[in-house]
Amino acid sequence: MQDQLLITVIQTYMEWENWDKNLSRFEKLIEKQGETDLIVLPEMFTTGFSMRPEMFAEEWGGKTLSWMQQMAADKGCVITGSIMTRDNGKFYNRLVWMEPGGTYQLYDKKHLFRFANEHMHYEPGNRRIVTSLKGWKVCPLICYDLRFPVWSRNRYHNGEYEYDLLIYVANWPAARINAWKTLLTARAIENLAYSCGVNRTGYDAEGIEHSGDSIVASPPGDIIWQPESGKETVETVVLPASILINARKKLKAGEDWDKFSTDPAFD
Repeated sequence: MQDQLLITVIQTYMEWENWDKNLSRFEKLIEKQGETDLIVLPEMFTTGFSMRPEMFAEEWGGKTLSWMQQMAADKGCVITGSIMTRDNGKFYNRLVWMEPGGTYQLYDKKHLFRFANEHMHYEPGNRRIVTSLKGWKVCPLICYDLRFPVWSRNRYHNGEYEYDLLIYVANWPAARINAWKTLLTARAIENLAYSCGVNRTGYDAEGIEHSGDSIVASPPGDIIWQPESGKETVETVVLPASILINARKKLKAGEDWDKFSTDPAFD
């Protein structure tokens, strides 16, 4: 494991259902950034949290995938975020984990936000991914997944933890931001891992306010980074491996975790 991991969080406003403006906006923000290992974009970063995929979903393998490949190559780092996409005639809220060499992994959002009828427009995923970055193991998830600790849970086997960093990309409304803050910290504590939640700012076309309040929390439950609420922020956060290692050595809770899984990828 690399001694530290550099994560660049992009908390910003998004243009409603407008791929071109959003890609241009994110490109300008990304180009300004210095050295980093990982750039994290919000949920549905090309459109906002739209329930009109039949009009605005991009066919899988289209320009956003190519854009992410180019950005990752140019910056020499991983870029991740979710988009609405159409694949074999079905719609998905799909997270792309894009590596600088152009290879990628995918995660389709498992828990679709019933309150907004997301489940009526998109297909749910059924498999998490855990990927490796500079020796760190990372599990990226999407927004509403945060409310489901069983789906988010870490695992411990033969002295090894399943992941070291849990990421949630989101369009989390300001009206429920206290739950966002509380659960991000809880996920870090209960899983003995860093948690990083990246949320958008501003009002969407449905009149829903988003305050950002992106957070990086440490395994002991300390909030090590949080930007000003409602403000566009692009910042690189340092995650020291020592905090993670020391928390696990001190507590050793992984050895006492219940042995079960709802994810066929980890059975």
